[in-house]
Amino acid sequence: MQANLITTNMILYCTRWQETVRFYRDDLNLPVLFAADWFVEFELSAVSRLSIADERRASVKSCGGRGVTLGLEVGDIGAVRIDTQRLGLKPTAIKKHPWNASVFYLFDPEGHRIEVWQPLDDS
Repeated sequence: MQANLITTNMILYCTRWQETVRFYRDDLNLPVLFAADWFVEFELSAVSRLSIADERRASVKSCGGRGVTLGLEVGDIGAVRIDTQRLGLKPTAIKKHPWNASVFYLFDPEGHRIEVWQPLDDS
């Protein structure tokens, strides 16, 4: 299957759909690839997408953020944390993880946990 894989997409079903769309579009500044009146698809990378769906129009309901962590690898974790703090997004402190990475967390309006991380330099 991997040879045929073109892109991946995670869909988050939300009760606070408009707020969550604004969060990813305006606060995290993710590019919109597709938008309808109940579904928005964002580009995370050339092969990765994140979609936000209004649960009122979907057959799948919101998990209320329980059990979901969206991991985003960045190139400059310090700068990203400062940006999220400046936007009032309440990031946690940066800490070192056992898998040799720096990480901080924040939450979208629906309660989904976002893990922002950067590999630590091995030198």
